[in-house]
Amino acid sequence: MKNIITVQHTQSLHHTNGMVGSWTNWPLTEKGKADAARIAKKLAWELRGKTPVLYSSDLLRARQTAEPIWTALDVLPIFTPALRERNFGSACGKPVAYLREFGATETDVDSKMFPDAESRRDEWERLLPFFKMIEECENDSIVIVSHGDLLSVFNAMFLGLPVESLESFELFGSAGGVSHLQMTDSGKRFIRKLSDLSYCI
Repeated sequence: MKNIITVQHTQSLHHTNGMVGSWTNWPLTEKGKADAARIAKKLAWELRGKTPVLYSSDLLRARQTAEPIWTALDVLPIFTPALRERNFGSACGKPVAYLREFGATETDVDSKMFPDAESRRDEWERLLPFFKMIEECENDSIVIVSHGDLLSVFNAMFLGLPVESLESFELFGSAGGVSHLQMTDSGKRFIRKLSDLSYCI
C-alpha cells in the first residue's frame, strides 16, 4: 500500500494583493506561515514512525509551506520544477485583471491564455514523468507540496483519467488543503481525503 499526501501551499501574498501567482515567487502571508506550521505538526503525528519522502515545487510559496513540514518530519526535501503551478507566460508578475482582460479564452486542454503560456496539456506533460516516478517509488509514504492547478492535474492522473477529462471537471482544492491518496498493491486507487482544511486549524 502506497500512501500519498498532497499539500496545497498555504495563503500566499498573491492571494491577497490581486496579482497573478503562476511562476512568480510571492511569499506566504503570516497566516500562510502559521497554517503551514499547523499542517506540519499534524502530519508529523500522522506519519510518526515512518520516514516519508518529501517533494515540493521550487517556487517560494511552496518552499515556505514545505519548510516546517521537512523540519517536523526530519527529512530532506526534494525540490522540482515539475511541481510548479501552470505557467501563464506574459501574465506572470501582472495583476489578475490583466490576465482577465488580455488573456485568450481557453476552450480545451490545448488552449493557451497567452502565446508564451502553458496549456493544460503542456502542464500535464510536464507533470507526467514525475507522476510515473511516484508510481514506481519504493517508499510507501510520500508527501507532495504544490499548487492548486497542478494538483488538480495530479488528481486526474491519479484516477487514471485522460488529460481531456479536465475539459469536463476537476478535483480542485483550496490553499492549505491536504489530500490523502492510496494505491494498493493490486493497483486500486482511493482518495481518502480531498483538500482537508482542518489541518490549518
